[in-house]
Amino acid sequence: MTIAHPSLALLLDVDGPLASPVTRRVSPGIISNLIELVRLGIPVVFNTGRSDAFIAEQLMVPMLEAGLPEGSIVHAICEKGAVWFSFTPEGPGTVHVDKSLAMPAGFGEDIRNLVADSYANHMFFDETKRAMVSVEQHIEVESSVYLGEQEKFDADALTLLAIHDLGAVRLEHRAPGSAGRIDYRVDPSIISTDIESVRLGKDLGASRAVELLAAQGIVPEAWRTVGDSRTDYAMADWLFHQGHAVKHIDVRPAEGVPEKPYPVKTAADLELGDDVVNDFAGAAFLQFWLDGLAK
Repeated sequence: MTIAHPSLALLLDVDGPLASPVTRRVSPGIISNLIELVRLGIPVVFNTGRSDAFIAEQLMVPMLEAGLPEGSIVHAICEKGAVWFSFTPEGPGTVHVDKSLAMPAGFGEDIRNLVADSYANHMFFDETKRAMVSVEQHIEVESSVYLGEQEKFDADALTLLAIHDLGAVRLEHRAPGSAGRIDYRVDPSIISTDIESVRLGKDLGASRAVELLAAQGIVPEAWRTVGDSRTDYAMADWLFHQGHAVKHIDVRPAEGVPEKPYPVKTAADLELGDDVVNDFAGAAFLQFWLDGLAK
């Protein structure tokens, strides 16, 4: 097999960097830039907590309609590494699911009922997930109102995990060195809560990305990882510790930019205003890379 060494590869979170956290949609401009990057031979891999159904609707279909280049392959790693598939101009391939990482079905049913009984005015149960159990904010609900309800929901979810005898913790509440069995976690974001195996994560997604490209005979010279939360740094952490050259792009640095052994960039590095965040920052970096490749 001939090995290709593109100058960089993109490992992209979806919510925030590509899909607006307000509308949950991807702009036509971002779709166009993604296609142009693929046309220039830059590997594009999505690494997200979203389901394969969401990626198919919001990214795959628009990219196919806009004209994905002949012979290209785009990989989508979903549910933080538990689910993955690839698509070409001919359409999607097989959806792979690691069943060993799936939440028990009975627990998912209890969460579905909990949402219907107590939280349906603020959030909905995501029926498209194959391994995680997830709920998401209704678009019409104010963020501050949702976040208040989310705290209550997360507490109820932890109670249900205990009832099912599933060792778990809310992600940001785990103390270093804490004892006890931790098999599952409750992982809240600004628009959703995922309940998942502790083996899932953006680092697992990064590992799958490297494997998928290697199977094509692609070994990038460098990586750019893009995310909007602290948990997204795990992509770059894993790549760095495996010896890959990597820079991480944080499109929502309000949580603070941690010290890392690799470069971290924000919209400020493109001399954009502090209010340029999320998909606006993501779009700016896609254009920045395109401009660099054109030189």
